[in-house]
Amino acid sequence: MAVSAAAAPAAEPLPRSIFKKFLVMLCSLLMSLYVFYCLADRCQTLPGPIIAAGAASEEEEGGGGGYLGGSAELPPWQAAAARRKRLLQRLKQQRRRRQEAAPGEEVPAGGGGSRAGGSGGGGGSAAGTPGALTLLLGEGTKRLPQAIIIGVKKGGTRALLEFLRVHPDVRAVGAEPHFFDRNYERGLAWYRDLMPRTLEGQITMEKTPSYFVTKEAPARISSMSKGTKLIVVVRDPVTRAISDYTQTLSKKPDIPTFESLTFKNRTTGLIDTSWSAIQIGIYAKHLENWLLYFPIGQILFVSGERLISDPAGELGRVQDFLGLKRIITDKHFYFNKTKGFPCLKKAEGSSKPHCLGKTKGRTHPDIDQEVVQRLRDFYRPFNMKFYQMTGQDFGWD
Repeated sequence: MAVSAAAAPAAEPLPRSIFKKFLVMLCSLLMSLYVFYCLADRCQTLPGPIIAAGAASEEEEGGGGGYLGGSAELPPWQAAAARRKRLLQRLKQQRRRRQEAAPGEEVPAGGGGSRAGGSGGGGGSAAGTPGALTLLLGEGTKRLPQAIIIGVKKGGTRALLEFLRVHPDVRAVGAEPHFFDRNYERGLAWYRDLMPRTLEGQITMEKTPSYFVTKEAPARISSMSKGTKLIVVVRDPVTRAISDYTQTLSKKPDIPTFESLTFKNRTTGLIDTSWSAIQIGIYAKHLENWLLYFPIGQILFVSGERLISDPAGELGRVQDFLGLKRIITDKHFYFNKTKGFPCLKKAEGSSKPHCLGKTKGRTHPDIDQEVVQRLRDFYRPFNMKFYQMTGQDFGWD
């Protein structure tokens, strides 16, 4: 037996190359397990980049669980859903507090001070506004607009829209969609997709001033929804025509003079009503077309002059018309002497003052006063008819 044991061959060591491959595979396996463990751990503990904005304030309010009240026992996907639900509830509570706040009272953005909203002064960051949070969370629904600013060009529509966007219950498209005059063939699905997401109770709006003078627009909007609320910002038609010309002149410096475009024949004094700058100001004529499809009570007429002299007063009328609480008040405006019109102390999603751009408030060219007077005489009967149709005297005469 001893002889046979001694005769047994000794075990040969593994070749060096096989040993290296085995070691590499073992290290790769261990590394994979470690990475998987780290990822799994982070999925269960991190609140995520969007939800983190409100984590601190949720814990302060007794949410428990360490992150917006999420339970450690819940699977990660259920915990995330619970966090989203809690934050949306906080968002609705914040909007309700703003609606119930007394005039002049500041409501902190996010409902939890500077840690939740970025600025303790009421909306210092985009994440602190209801609209921004709705967008970030991907919540809410894209709806067709319940209200549209339909006119008029150079009347003050951009100012009105920017002022309205301060209201927490108004969500509006910034650019003009031109759906009912230029893009109608694209369909309502395309139009709806342009709209911002809104929560229940918020109003979706858009503004395209050329709708008021587009013959097909009233029937098309009525076809979309007979209950759509319409807003028309009107301005002294003579001043409006000069402003319209000034805008065109800034883009095409070589166009004829205002005086030459105003008349078909300067000698006879016949006004050229085919020129769009003149034609837009015949408000009574355009309104007749709208009244074929909408009752007068469904259209609000905003004075472009009072929007400058008393922005809070005009915004009060607009908020009443839209069924909103009067949140936008005098405290939101200051008068910019350089531009000659009011500006916002705080724009939507910002704590900084905001004025309309350089294209607003251009200096008008000097117009022959005889031409101005001729235009006033031309517009007077149309203005009087417009006053009667709307029940408002805008004081242009």
